[in-house]
Amino acid sequence: ALARIAGLTYQMEAARTMACAAVDRGEKPAVLSAVVKYNLTERMRRVRNDAMDVQGGSGICLGPANFLGRPYQAIPIGITVEGANILTRTLIVFGQGAIRSHPHVLKEMQAVGDPDRSAGLHAFDRHFFAHVGFTVSTAVRALWRGVTGGRLVAVPAGPCRRELQRASRYSSAFVLTADAAMLVLGGQLKRKERLSGRMADILSNLYLVSAVVKQFEDHGRPEEERPLVAWACAESFHVIDTAFAEFFRNFPSRPVAWLLRLLTFPLGIRPAAPCDRLGHRVAALLMAPSATRDRLTAKIFVPSSLDEPLGRIEDALVRVIAAEAVEKKLREALKAKRLAGGEGESLLDAAVRAGVITADEAQLVSAADAARREVIRVDDFPADYWRKGDAHA
Repeated sequence: ALARIAGLTYQMEAARTMACAAVDRGEKPAVLSAVVKYNLTERMRRVRNDAMDVQGGSGICLGPANFLGRPYQAIPIGITVEGANILTRTLIVFGQGAIRSHPHVLKEMQAVGDPDRSAGLHAFDRHFFAHVGFTVSTAVRALWRGVTGGRLVAVPAGPCRRELQRASRYSSAFVLTADAAMLVLGGQLKRKERLSGRMADILSNLYLVSAVVKQFEDHGRPEEERPLVAWACAESFHVIDTAFAEFFRNFPSRPVAWLLRLLTFPLGIRPAAPCDRLGHRVAALLMAPSATRDRLTAKIFVPSSLDEPLGRIEDALVRVIAAEAVEKKLREALKAKRLAGGEGESLLDAAVRAGVITADEAQLVSAADAARREVIRVDDFPADYWRKGDAHA
């Protein structure tokens, strides 16, 4: 859960920053806005569900100590408002994006609608044959990159070189597949919402990979941030591979599906989620104060007051880390039979008497235990608390 929370948060912040940069330049990126709205709200859903799993009982009972309950209730609002996600994914992201971003389709449509038939026919012929040449060159490029895995694609040097090569390889496959789908299905493609939705997933995750790499570069390529970049890109590549596989499997024209799969994935499709080892490295970034952890939380308010539940969690983290070495001494003493056993204050008192730890060290463990209990405490109220509230009102 912690790996997903950290990796998806990094991914969402990268997407948000790059989209806002476009708006700041005066652009009005309609399709990009749909990509960001859909993907960020869906990832918000996953992150908050994971956070509820981690927090446990104190996250489901509303009260002063519960800082997750209200944000959790906001999930369906974010998913539904400003265009329900099911509509955004299946109709807007790819349905509009495929036409707007294609170098020839929009021009061909404009030529068909030209009231001057002669000029329209001339323009259509020009763009049509350019479209044919574009499709052939894309097919060759997709096949070559599929055979090599994109390893020969020229990209900027740096720690993210392989991620950029894979993104370029998937981009070629996407362009060819989208072109063929529009040619074969035409206007039916929008009505085949599952197919359109899978193409939207590919387009969206290509954008997310670009945003993640850009954010890493903007941060100055910090080495400790590298696991986040690797995890976020691996997650997107896994979604892309899965979307391609399901698209080819369900495409109505089986000969075209077979040909597309051969051209774009000549060595087969092997979806692979981020590995466990990488996930452990990402999760570790949340379990101790660090510059990377601070960057992940830079845009949110983290109170220092212990009157705030989030402030108590941060305090508990510091205290638990400070007590780790002492707790290790206690475990080793128990294993060596220097202590008879016990728990809580009785164990600490026995350890001090036996010379295993000092009184100050015992206080560290005691404070950490108290802080830990406080952050998992569930809000509880007497059965008639609401009557008292009415009387007070």
